[in-house]
Amino acid sequence: MPGYVVVGAQWGDEGKGKIVDLLTERVDVVARYGGGPNAGHTIETGGRRLALHHVPSGILRDGVLCLIGNGMVVNPASLLEEIDGLRRAGVQVGDNLRVSDRAHVILPYHRGCDIAREEASGDGRIGTTRLGVGPAYESKAGRYGVRVADLLDPATLEAKIARAAGVLRGSGNGRLPAEFDPEPAAVATEYLAHGRALEPYVTDTSALLNARLDDGAVMLCEGAQGTMLDLDHGSYPYVTSSASSAGGACTGLGISPIRIEGVFGVMKAYSTRVGEGPFPTEQDNEDGRRIRDRGREYGSTTGRPRRCGWFDALVARYSVSLNQIESMALTLFDVLDAFDAIPVAVAYEHGGRRLETLPADPDVLRSCRPVYETLPGWGSDTSSITRFDDLPQAAREYVRRIEALVGCEIGIVSVSPERDKTILRPRSRIARWLPAR
Repeated sequence: MPGYVVVGAQWGDEGKGKIVDLLTERVDVVARYGGGPNAGHTIETGGRRLALHHVPSGILRDGVLCLIGNGMVVNPASLLEEIDGLRRAGVQVGDNLRVSDRAHVILPYHRGCDIAREEASGDGRIGTTRLGVGPAYESKAGRYGVRVADLLDPATLEAKIARAAGVLRGSGNGRLPAEFDPEPAAVATEYLAHGRALEPYVTDTSALLNARLDDGAVMLCEGAQGTMLDLDHGSYPYVTSSASSAGGACTGLGISPIRIEGVFGVMKAYSTRVGEGPFPTEQDNEDGRRIRDRGREYGSTTGRPRRCGWFDALVARYSVSLNQIESMALTLFDVLDAFDAIPVAVAYEHGGRRLETLPADPDVLRSCRPVYETLPGWGSDTSSITRFDDLPQAAREYVRRIEALVGCEIGIVSVSPERDKTILRPRSRIARWLPAR
């Protein structure tokens, strides 16, 4: 049976957690293919608000197998703490969770390296979460990384940690903070204990996933961050260190491209980003603060306030093309209920020229001026509406205009964080893609 990919169409934080949770009613496996604890998916259901960082969003559904793929980087202590937190909240975590033995591990030195770089960079900082994710991917690419399988091997783990520590200590990032520069022997002892605790979950997730697909399972591949943070295709260098676009699902899970039947996108009804980097439609003003307050736009991992602005059709159109998104979820729609007029960026102006595609140069993108089309607001509460035809006319027209601008249908409109406060358009592709079990 086929798999489907859920991918963010902006700079991350689009509300993928809720959408994946919603769609898992119709799938058998949810597999996360990239990123690490720098990503946080927040889900609200039954009066609970849960933030997931490693564990796929399908963990809240009975009968769904959740896989942490080989493309992820894992902080073992944080993962174990997350599992314990889910259990305390009444969520079953056991045979329904598996961790790839090939996923790479974040060491204390990675965090120290991340912090040292950001502190030394001044105005040139990337704005990372300082959790060691980028340096862990560097270790992976440099072939001196430590993998989850290594945590189960007492004979070799200390030597592998010592090698990584030696490279990271001498990588030209300045002295690592003392708390993140322990002796390799102490780290090995701690991580072997983490390995024993994680051992029941560790497996060859590629083999497991392919076997389940051969048996007829329906799979949902869960992305982290968003397309504009993809290492190759995002607003480089202000990006994450993994493949956060749909193509990352195959390498990050160990599956063939022919397993992927379709790609489903998620984007906000406006735009946000965290960290540094160009953001053409940013509103560093009362409108931006109003969006932030109404949307509770604070990072679920760091608590940092997100930068907020109007919808950028160029970004969304780029993501649709790059990922071949066939159906889109438009989230946090109710945030716009309070605005009388809603600008949408339909092009950029730069140096007297009109641009309708994204420039690769971040300096050019930073100096672009959005060309806005202003749409009327609807001035009424949409947070309890569950049918598209019941939305105010101006709200329906906003959705249709976004569809036309980005070249993709909007199959879902999310009007609240709660699972049941969602409009599923019955004739959309997403409604036909995922057959009920």
